[in-house]
Amino acid sequence: MNRSKLLSELSFKAIRSSGAGGQHVNKVSSKIELTFDLKNSLGLSSFEKELLEKSWVSKLTKEGVLLLQCDALRSQHKNKGIAIKRFFKLIESGLYVPKKRKKTTPKKSAILNRLKNKKIAALKKENRKKPEI
Repeated sequence: MNRSKLLSELSFKAIRSSGAGGQHVNKVSSKIELTFDLKNSLGLSSFEKELLEKSWVSKLTKEGVLLLQCDALRSQHKNKGIAIKRFFKLIESGLYVPKKRKKTTPKKSAILNRLKNKKIAALKKENRKKPEI
């Protein structure tokens, strides 16, 4: 994954943000929409594209384009920075492949120790009962 190459492939569009804010909202385009074309990306290998396609199933459009929007702040530049950070976080999480779990069995000593502790606990509870007359 080449970050600088991926950054050059991103395209941004400034949109008017929705919600409260008075006149400022009506005249300033502070919301940022980031688009990334996964299928035509040159910064990712084909294996990385497949991994991302599987993990981004719900986030991609039919054409294989990722859309991210950010209107967290009133500054267009800060929103752009946040959108880029989110994009790279999405890529890192999408490319993460968990290790395969190795099946293990507990050692015999651990099994015997557990059974011994169970017996001790059972005796404690047995001794709490009233004696039978």
